[in-house]
Amino acid sequence: MNWSTLEGLLGGVNKYSTAFGRIWLSMVFIFRVLVFLVAAQPVWGDEIKDFICNTAQPGCTNVCYDYIFPISHVRLWALQLIFVTCPSLMVLGHVYYREKKNLEYTTTHNGGHLYANPGKKRGGLWWTYLASLIIKAGLDAGFLYMLHYVYEGYDMPRLSKCSLEPCPNTVNCYTSRPTEKKIFTMFMVISSALCILMCICEIVYLIGKSIQKLVSKKKSDFRSKKSTRVDPTVSIQNLSNMADEWPSKKE
Repeated sequence: MNWSTLEGLLGGVNKYSTAFGRIWLSMVFIFRVLVFLVAAQPVWGDEIKDFICNTAQPGCTNVCYDYIFPISHVRLWALQLIFVTCPSLMVLGHVYYREKKNLEYTTTHNGGHLYANPGKKRGGLWWTYLASLIIKAGLDAGFLYMLHYVYEGYDMPRLSKCSLEPCPNTVNCYTSRPTEKKIFTMFMVISSALCILMCICEIVYLIGKSIQKLVSKKKSDFRSKKSTRVDPTVSIQNLSNMADEWPSKKE
């Protein structure tokens, strides 16, 4: 897979992100994609070749390997990285849609603008950005749960017992480099958890900032309604004199 292409696409989202979003993107490419390409893939490159069972029965080793490792860690992480980074493209697509609509509006309305800043997170774009954060955090959490469910934890077994056909009896199977694989598994799990935390922080930041703006707007509206415009030529003394003169005029 060409990860540089995906990095180039997501780089465009970076200028529309908050500080938490930029940290999230840096963590994804430095601590997850880079570690995945440089370290994790070579470690799991000898998966089935060095998976040994103490039997010479043809097919037993393959069946036991498929039972113990139903899905490869590296393939699961590759799917996770693809699915987790794709929601950010929703924001990029929405911004491009706004820019296109703004260009069409400018052409037909003699230089007018439909959006003062198409990349500003307001209206529909704010909701798109918020939805992308929720989807990213949900996908990361879902893949972590899937890994935990499939392997019953994040441990890497050194010895596994298998008694499936065509194995003649219960055989012992040995995983190659289990300690190294366990370290990388925990590293990827912790990195995913930190990315989820960044998404949650960004969600709280966006909602908190919107609430703050709404409260400030309501306060300013309340102050504008409270303050009344009074004619400066009419003073309190003039008003009292007018009240004193009123009975005499009636007589």
